[in-house]
Amino acid sequence: MSALASLSIAVIIVFVVNAHWPYRYRIVKPMLEEVLGSQITIAHYHRTYFPKPGFMATGITLDRNLTPGAPPLGTVSSIFVQGNWLDLFMVRERVRQVDLTGLHLVIPAEGSAASHKDFPPGSSSSFSGPEALIDQLCIHDSTLDVIRAEGGTYSFPIRLLTVRNLQKGRVLSYAVDMSNPRPRGHIVSAGSFGPLNPLNLGATPVSGHFTFEQVDLHDIGDIGGTLSSVGNFQGNLARMQAEASMFTPDFAVGGGKPTPITTSAHCTIDALRGNVLLNAIDAKSGSTTIHMQGGIVGSPKVINVDISVAAGRAEDVLRPFLRANSPIAGTVWLESHAHVDPAGHEVPFLDRLHVDGFFDVPAERLTDRETKQELSAFSERAQKAQPFKVEAVPDPSPGAAAQNAETDVVSSLKGKARIEKGSVTTQRLEVQIPGSSVDLHGDFSLQDGTVHMVGNLHMQSDVSHAATGFKSFLLKPLIPFFKKRKAGAVIPIAITGKPGGYKVSQDVLENK
Repeated sequence: MSALASLSIAVIIVFVVNAHWPYRYRIVKPMLEEVLGSQITIAHYHRTYFPKPGFMATGITLDRNLTPGAPPLGTVSSIFVQGNWLDLFMVRERVRQVDLTGLHLVIPAEGSAASHKDFPPGSSSSFSGPEALIDQLCIHDSTLDVIRAEGGTYSFPIRLLTVRNLQKGRVLSYAVDMSNPRPRGHIVSAGSFGPLNPLNLGATPVSGHFTFEQVDLHDIGDIGGTLSSVGNFQGNLARMQAEASMFTPDFAVGGGKPTPITTSAHCTIDALRGNVLLNAIDAKSGSTTIHMQGGIVGSPKVINVDISVAAGRAEDVLRPFLRANSPIAGTVWLESHAHVDPAGHEVPFLDRLHVDGFFDVPAERLTDRETKQELSAFSERAQKAQPFKVEAVPDPSPGAAAQNAETDVVSSLKGKARIEKGSVTTQRLEVQIPGSSVDLHGDFSLQDGTVHMVGNLHMQSDVSHAATGFKSFLLKPLIPFFKKRKAGAVIPIAITGKPGGYKVSQDVLENK
């Protein structure tokens, strides 16, 4: 009798399980289309029963439209799904584990015809999530390819993406380990997402934290350095507030000196369009803090940033741009606007950089010995005085101790400047040295340190004190031509040369 009862119970269980078996192909296919947000075809499919119920599928193709001959949105090498016998007996719509291996998605370029076909207006509703609860979805060894509007592809290798509590209308949690294509780097992030709003994706809540390490800055232009960052974010997809701290031990621009840079950032991110508003960026080089704010927006992306330095050090600002030591040192005040053109890797960063600004170095020191000596001679003769005090200017950059030479104080340096195609150009540079003032215009190359500036030296004394010996005697007849009312001599000069060979010329008999 007991055997008959047991057999009856077994028959009932088999009947119930068979009636509600959730892993039939006709049930599984719509479920996968809900999870993947696409129409799919499956090359091979078979059920599994032990130790847990489920199925295995291979050769999956994903499509977003039915256009004949259109390329698929993506493919999946294999999908393995496991449930739980107790859930079957309790008739619960629940899947314990979904493993996808070899997922390859291709996202058409924004605004392209393929994008309109694959993602027409309102198609986001298909990404609302499955009706059945999926405890855990794992995506292994996969790739996301995003076609660029300007040509080429950004490929995001995904080592592992884990999503928990995936169900329509629920908040899910995630953890991802992946690589970024440009700049190349390693991303690890975890957080929460949802509930997904299919009618307004931008309103979908999101929060989490991340690390972005081994970032090769050379990928975004003629910039050197390897960056590491850590941060957190919260808000929604259309407006995420993000904070991050970054460190680059060897930042350089255009072959400049590798310089440690520490940066803190507060940004607002539109994840749907990839736009970033830079609310506050503070980068520290040496003892100088460089404050920036602006944005990285558009398609392709254009960078516009306002930059300011208050009571910083000129050598700290210039060091990452120069191969040789900075030609000047001292406190600097700076206000400027920078614009970086969108371009491919083949265009050097300095050729894409455009800067307009004003700077003031109220107590500048020169770091080039020969230039110092020549301007010292000018100043001494202009004042008819003894040589003024010589001071040492330390350069904190690595290996700079041997380069530190005695330098002379220049009372001030200020003017407006523009950076175009790797060259700093100024139409009016005002230099004050004891006993003299100089008005200059010209350019200075950030590529190799070459300088070519011309202008006038205004002296407190007459022109005969600008030279010595026989040359002084020859210049005396020219004094009336350089005199201005109560102003001393006005002498055309030129500053030319490269690092280690700068020359200040005061020969008024030559055309400068």
